[in-house]
Amino acid sequence: MSAMLIAIDGPAASGKGTLARRLARHFNVPHLDTGLLYRATAAGVLDRGERLEDVEHAVAVARGLALTDFDEDRLRGREMGEAASVVAALPEVRAALIEAQRRFAARPEGAVLDGRDIGTVICPDAPVKIFVTAAPETRAQRRALELAGRGEKVDFAAILDDIRKRDERDSGRSSAPLKAAADAITLDTTKLGVEEAFAAALKIVAEKTSKA
Repeated sequence: MSAMLIAIDGPAASGKGTLARRLARHFNVPHLDTGLLYRATAAGVLDRGERLEDVEHAVAVARGLALTDFDEDRLRGREMGEAASVVAALPEVRAALIEAQRRFAARPEGAVLDGRDIGTVICPDAPVKIFVTAAPETRAQRRALELAGRGEKVDFAAILDDIRKRDERDSGRSSAPLKAAADAITLDTTKLGVEEAFAAALKIVAEKTSKA
């Protein structure tokens, strides 16, 4: 039996992270939220008092990251999401993180990775590639609920504007732009709840691997 390797990509707040965690638990394989790597890099640059666009410092932080033990409460905030999108646009930062992500994906038991360039750059040979998407308004509502749940102030209009800007920046960057791999299956979660999206993803995995 070959290792279960699932590559999940998609824009901010599309539901890809929740889906990736559920799939990892279902198949009993490790999960890596690669977006946290970029958020942690951004946090490290800011902690040094440097500009996010400072390539030298951003690369130094990226190379020093572990793949676990992140302060998720801090990293998942809206501010760090915006900051992560800035450092992720730096080709040198992406290059510094590629090998670490590929090593994670090469684990003998398999893995589930989610991000924005997993199926296109990190794991182009993954047998299962899912591109998760949803309407910007739906994603903004999800992000607003997430932030409110953490006690953060919520401004829906600002969140929607942030999401649209991040989509433009992530899709338009020269290095590993956000896009679906040619052989990825698109899963639109706009009108799907968590359980419905999970069921749809399992069906995709079954079709690709003949097991679920």
